[in-house]
This record gives sequence, C-alpha cells and structure tokens, in this order.
Amino acid sequence: MLKIAIINGPNLNLLGVREKEIYGTQSFEDYFKSLQQKFKTVELTYYQSNVEGELINKLHKIGFTYDAIILNAGAYTHTSIAIADAVAGIKTPVIEVHISNIFAREDYRHVSYLGKHCKGSISGFGLNGYELAIQSVLT
Repeated sequence: MLKIAIINGPNLNLLGVREKEIYGTQSFEDYFKSLQQKFKTVELTYYQSNVEGELINKLHKIGFTYDAIILNAGAYTHTSIAIADAVAGIKTPVIEVHISNIFAREDYRHVSYLGKHCKGSISGFGLNGYELAIQSVLT
C-alpha cells in the first residue's frame, strides 16, 4: 500500500473559518476524511503545524520512508529557506500544493523557495489541489 503524507503549514488549521472567500468553508479535517474515503488503497496521513521547526522535523522523520509527501507550507513557502533545504535533503518526492493561486495574489507570494526541490506544484484549485496531487502519485 502506498504511503502518502499531507503536511500543512501555518494557519491552515483555520480552514473553513478564515478568509472563506479565498480558502472556502470546509475544514481540512473534514476534507481529509473525504480523501481517505476516495483513496482507500492509499495509506494517507495528515499533519499540520504553525511552527517552522516542527514542519522540518516531520519532513526529516518521514522523508525517507513514505512514497510521497504533499506539502502546503503556507506562508513559509515564500520565506523559509530552512524548509526548502529540508525538502532538498530528503528522498521522498514532494508535491507542493497551494489552495489559492499564489500568482494571482500579492507579489511576495509569487516566489516559492520550495518549488525547485519539488516534483511538481499545484496552485489555485482550492482543496481539490490535494486530490490532484494524490492522483499524480498514482499515475
């Protein structure tokens, strides 16, 4: 069975509550349950932290044993060389996901320090970006 981890960064614990016009009304926990139902042949795990070091520790912990990691590093995407280095240092392929279209937002969000170390990047498809990422691993 394939093992895929979804790792979400800062403020994504507020999905369904914050900026609904950008991020929608569904909590990630509810969405994750629907992913588990849809992809029953995949072992999906989920982790979220608002703390940069905790995200790095999680990448290090699973980055040599999982088949794929889907990473939405939130605002750390545009600021964290340390998370980019963690992604570069692990063997598990990482797919970068963003709920909003980062290129349609503020200029500082157009830069991803992670992207060059990722297998691919999905941006702007809402929560469906996570499903697209899983499907990319399965094909």
